Amino acid sequence: MDETALIEQLIAGNDRAFRQLISQYHSLMLSIARAIIGEVFAEEVVQEAWVSVYKNIATFERRASLKTWLLTIVSNQAKTRLRKESRQVSLDQLDGDTPGSYLDGNQFHRDGHWSHPIPHWNNESPEALLEEKQLQRCIAKTLTLLPPAQKAAFILRDVEQQSFEDICALLNVSAANVRVLVHRARLTLMQVIDRYQETGSC
Repeated sequence: MDETALIEQLIAGNDRAFRQLISQYHSLMLSIARAIIGEVFAEEVVQEAWVSVYKNIATFERRASLKTWLLTIVSNQAKTRLRKESRQVSLDQLDGDTPGSYLDGNQFHRDGHWSHPIPHWNNESPEALLEEKQLQRCIAKTLTLLPPAQKAAFILRDVEQQSFEDICALLNVSAANVRVLVHRARLTLMQVIDRYQETGSC
């Protein structure tokens, strides 16, 4: 069933079409929620998002794709929950105390691209590094400690492979800020990996 037909079936209240929609997008929506709010509240946020989708599908104006609409809903739900759980944290806040805080606007062109190439991850295979369970735990722990905006941007870009354009829309930040957030998260994780390679611990 193509998207147009699926939307028509959803608007008509077809339960089978709604189940198909859930089957197709639930995992991705859960990943988006986890990136923004974390594991504890992610499932609840996605359930709330599905309720919103079910109630509002008839008002879907089709100015964006169905996928974009769904991800925007779950992103907004997650950000609302994040503000509720921690009112002191703004999703688009840049934490000046985190690694990479030396970055400034001079490192970006007007179009948001880097003026100079971003430092690459080290040459060892990420797959080989991640075979180490201890390193996995170190990385997982580090991700939980990242500022929410950095964590969300990193997971959406490097784990979920979302485009910068989509990440900007989901997090409501500029392209330059997305690149700063992702780069800072990478720097922090690379420090953890380098320390692990040198010492065998986090």
